Amino acid sequence: MDEIGTDIAILGGGLAGGLIALALAQLRPELRVTVVERGDRLGGNHVWSFFATDLPEGAAALVEPLIAARWGDYEVRFPSGRRHLRTRYHSMTSAMLDAAVRSALPTEAVLSGCKCVEIASDHVRLHDGRTIRAGAVIDARGTSGLPHMAGGWQKFLGQLVRTAKPHGLERPIVMDGTVAQHDGFRFVYCLPFSANEVFVEDTYYADGPEVDAALLRSRINEYCTAAGWQVTEVLNEESGVLPVVGRGDWAAFRADHEQPDIALAGVRAGLLHPLTGYSFPSALAFALDLAKQRDVSGSALAAWSKARAARHWRDGSFYRMLTKMLFAATTPDMRYYVLQRFYRLDCALIERFYAGESSLSDRLHILSGKPPVPFFRAVATVLGRPALNTLTLPDRSA
Repeated sequence: MDEIGTDIAILGGGLAGGLIALALAQLRPELRVTVVERGDRLGGNHVWSFFATDLPEGAAALVEPLIAARWGDYEVRFPSGRRHLRTRYHSMTSAMLDAAVRSALPTEAVLSGCKCVEIASDHVRLHDGRTIRAGAVIDARGTSGLPHMAGGWQKFLGQLVRTAKPHGLERPIVMDGTVAQHDGFRFVYCLPFSANEVFVEDTYYADGPEVDAALLRSRINEYCTAAGWQVTEVLNEESGVLPVVGRGDWAAFRADHEQPDIALAGVRAGLLHPLTGYSFPSALAFALDLAKQRDVSGSALAAWSKARAARHWRDGSFYRMLTKMLFAATTPDMRYYVLQRFYRLDCALIERFYAGESSLSDRLHILSGKPPVPFFRAVATVLGRPALNTLTLPDRSA
């Protein structure tokens, strides 16, 4: 029976776990780091995007190897018109994350295709009988929904397609809300990776998590046809369901996930934007700050990460209130109007919103003006306990 020794074992090689591994390799090269991933490739099958303004100080060098495409601006489209926003926008891929982590760590430090069958503060036992002896364990394996929380879902299916002729897109369309509305607020997201390759994602702010893949594929095909794009090949496809949080029992959520002296990271720790489901800014900041901790023992990292997650939960109260208003005070067919109005606001305000750093002035501007939700219904929703769906998914970990 083999035994592996390491200073820090990271369970889960997705976005959160991968960024932690890269941060430790860059800032703490004296530490032995081991990443355990049940899939064959780190990061799964995903495209992640972010605004350049999401990057905290010192993060540019860390994320540079992950960037597959970058643009100097982006646009949004709604029935009221289009808007061109001059914020730099970048996209990463899971293939780039996998390559970057494997390049940063010794070959034997990345264990893919491995399932954890026993986890403790000082060791992890794998399905093949090997045991990892670790000074600290970080659990970044994600979660099946968010138990003890309620809200809605952002669900999507995206395809990277090749077009017969250049598609003509010069910049990303981060939100095209001019499409027919179904299942809550629907929009299409487009990333022009090259002159003849574009990633097209059909996305919904919906009450339920169900994804009808065949239906969404047909809608993507209809969108491409309407845009005048003749698709010659589908190069890749991904789908996902992200929880958006309106309220929750934080203590109960933590009790369901944490174990003594094991640090939690990523969505498993509740580190996501409550309204967008966006986890990149918090995952990146978490990784950089973790690598700066002087004490990297299991107990110290567990206490530090728990305090950080609790602070993130407290800081997210404004965004949870907006989620309540979007899902409980707005009828599904009018949700597009909320986002349409939001994208008329100041560009810097929008940047801070996605980074989860809205100022008091930002919050007042978001809530002021002609409300997209009837006033008394909005007040009742915020002050009461609106009917929101619980954020749990069938357990797919087995």
